[in-house]
Amino acid sequence: MKLTSTSFHHEGKIPRTHTCEGDDVSPPLDWSGLPAGTRSLALIVDDPDAPDPRAPKMTWVHWILYDIPPSATGLPKGVTREDLPPGTREGTTDFKRSGWGGPCPPIGRHRYFHKLYALDTVLPDLGAPTKARLEKAMEGHVLARSELVGTYQKGDR
Repeated sequence: MKLTSTSFHHEGKIPRTHTCEGDDVSPPLDWSGLPAGTRSLALIVDDPDAPDPRAPKMTWVHWILYDIPPSATGLPKGVTREDLPPGTREGTTDFKRSGWGGPCPPIGRHRYFHKLYALDTVLPDLGAPTKARLEKAMEGHVLARSELVGTYQKGDR
């Protein structure tokens, strides 16, 4: 399974438009190679370098989606709730809301992990789960996982 973006390459710089210093819109994402038996997808975007990459204290969650239908092949730039593939559900980020919350690191260059999971089930309605609650619900159902990592430091152009 492969996860890519036309906005940045793996381990490359995330463009400012996707951050708090820009338009704070989600990057376009594309995926392919889903394993047989995939019934839904989940996406978690997080930053393990918060607040300071030299002394990380937490992993900050920027985006949570689940029950993405396997017929979807990606998400467009700046996707809104209304534009999500039918049936897709949203979780609660560390911004205490749903939807994309772009990079806005207080200090240093942070890494942003875009993690796509192929699941052998459609999850029940979990409400607006946190990352921990979603990961618990996915236990035993992950067929494959793909990762796309981008970096950002305030002031990047």
